[in-house]
Amino acid sequence: MFQILWILLIGLVLGLIAKLILPGRQAIPWWLTMLLGAAGAWLGNATAGWLGVERTGGVDWVRHLLQVGFAVVVVALAAPLWQRSRARR
Repeated sequence: MFQILWILLIGLVLGLIAKLILPGRQAIPWWLTMLLGAAGAWLGNATAGWLGVERTGGVDWVRHLLQVGFAVVVVALAAPLWQRSRARR
């Protein structure tokens, strides 16, 4: 149970960081921000594992940068889709 809460908390933080990095306003709800941030974290962890840098002796900077980078990409791709789907209604 706590692992799910931790994933959602990290997802929210990464999603908010991604929204701060992206220019303009991303009019997506907080729950979508959280899910997209979690997706970015998952993609970043998977890529770090593929590159062999998921665990290091100190702070895993490469893994964290990959997580933020993927969160930015996912939010940047999903925000216009969300706005377009809302405009049709």
